[in-house]
Amino acid sequence: MTDPVATHYARTGDLASAIGRRLTETGKDLANLTTADLAPVDEFHVRGREATLELARGMGLTPKSHVLDLGSGLGGPARTVAEAHGCRVTGIDLTPAFCDAAGVLTDWVGLADRVRFETGDVTALPFADGCFDAAMTLHVAMNIRAKDRLYAEARRVLRPGGVLAIYDVLQGEGGEVVYPVPWAGDAAISHLATPEEMTALLEAAGFTIRECEDSTERGEAFFAAVSERLARSGPPAVSFEAFLGPDFPAMAANLHRNLKERRVRTLRYLCRA
Repeated sequence: MTDPVATHYARTGDLASAIGRRLTETGKDLANLTTADLAPVDEFHVRGREATLELARGMGLTPKSHVLDLGSGLGGPARTVAEAHGCRVTGIDLTPAFCDAAGVLTDWVGLADRVRFETGDVTALPFADGCFDAAMTLHVAMNIRAKDRLYAEARRVLRPGGVLAIYDVLQGEGGEVVYPVPWAGDAAISHLATPEEMTALLEAAGFTIRECEDSTERGEAFFAAVSERLARSGPPAVSFEAFLGPDFPAMAANLHRNLKERRVRTLRYLCRA
């Protein structure tokens, strides 16, 4: 694996086995797991599962909906959305190790009939035009330079009137990002857009922005609570350190600082094709 983004995220071999071992050590039964049990490791974005459910509520999903998860990672958001709304979800991610592990974790929680994953490039999707009712992407575009192609491809595979839901980290007004952060060890694979650039990109791709919400303050509060828990009881047995390695605590601390100093912002968009 030579892609620097994929390499950044896949630092261990068999991710599912590593996660399963840590879950078992905490007393979890792998035959009786829930999506909430996996959330500390597979909801890899600011505010975690809460933010996923919040994003999905605005998408108007039904059990008949087919959703595309762009940059699906370990599959946490895909499983959460499928479980909450009874819909089908297809995830696509650049990192083969993530897709392999996502399939195993999906089997563990009994959602393999509704959720599947494949390895691929979100800027050149292997899907036909208009084949999805909705698409979502959570904390993915920070690693993508060609955002115009990302959003153009999302528009292409959505049916007319389909929804694109975005929850992402954007460049703030407080200065340059302090590294390392969870999505990048340095600036080489970090490609943040400003809010103004996001508006232009989405409109150029053919989307109408129906909602835009800045949740930076809630993200900052989320990390303050995380820091308090860590100080009180130490790191959890199962966390993002499973695939980001021992640098993760420093990455999390820097992300908290970047949010607090408004070097980055978190925004949610709901767009109509």
